[in-house]
Amino acid sequence: MNKINPMSVLVLGVLVLVLLSHSLFTVHQVEQALVVQLGKPVRAIKEAGLNYKIPFIQDVYTFDRRLLSFDQDPQEVLSKDKKNLKVDNYARWRIIDPLKYYQTVRNELGAASRLNDIIYSNLREVLGQYTMMEIVSGERELLMGKIQTQANKQAGQYGIEIVDVRIKRTDLPPENSKAVFRRMQTERQRQAKQYRAQGEEEGAKIRSKADKEREVILANAYETSQTLRGQGDATAAAIYADAFNRDQEFYQFLRSMEAYRNGLRKDTTVMLTPDSQFFRYFKGLHGKTER
Repeated sequence: MNKINPMSVLVLGVLVLVLLSHSLFTVHQVEQALVVQLGKPVRAIKEAGLNYKIPFIQDVYTFDRRLLSFDQDPQEVLSKDKKNLKVDNYARWRIIDPLKYYQTVRNELGAASRLNDIIYSNLREVLGQYTMMEIVSGERELLMGKIQTQANKQAGQYGIEIVDVRIKRTDLPPENSKAVFRRMQTERQRQAKQYRAQGEEEGAKIRSKADKEREVILANAYETSQTLRGQGDATAAAIYADAFNRDQEFYQFLRSMEAYRNGLRKDTTVMLTPDSQFFRYFKGLHGKTER
């Protein structure tokens, strides 16, 4: 009976392991694979798990099945109102057909080159249909949707799906920015002058109205004061008249005393005729001279 040569078993085992290592391969959950035989694609594998291939004849290329990012360099775009805009954008994309992807672009470098052409051409076409204010304002969501839809029609032939296109920022070229700034400055100065003129006009109206109201208030106050003064004078006159009627002699005497006090002050000279009634109370009662 022939004995089994251990060396032969070992060599056979090594050969089996080598064949298995070259025949079996694993596809990760975030990957998809393409089996290529002598440079010709054989089959695409999109499910994760253990798979096989013919050793030494077939090769396996793996591609990422997650969302990938493409950050495009800022590009100049002409808007509908003939404004040069410098647009900085990015896109999110993924590989949906490994076979087409491999046959057309091979790898991410080739895909980036195709995406650059596709996105820029659609970006320029869509943005060229809108004015600068529409691009930088609330219309941006609609614009990005149009760019994505049109770009996907072209990207499908490369086994690529563009999931989203976004504009990070939109600027004017430096030479245009200065001109726009000067126009904005001139416009703001014009508006400021207009607002000042309107303010001065409103101020004049308010001052005129206030002056008119002031004159009316003063006139009403003067009228009221005169009425009250007249009523007071009338009341005083009535009181004086009543007092005079009660004792006319005393009233005349009191008024004469007031006249003496107000008229005969210090260093006062009074020239009177002999028959003057001013000092009649110094002459005696009822204006009669004492003998």
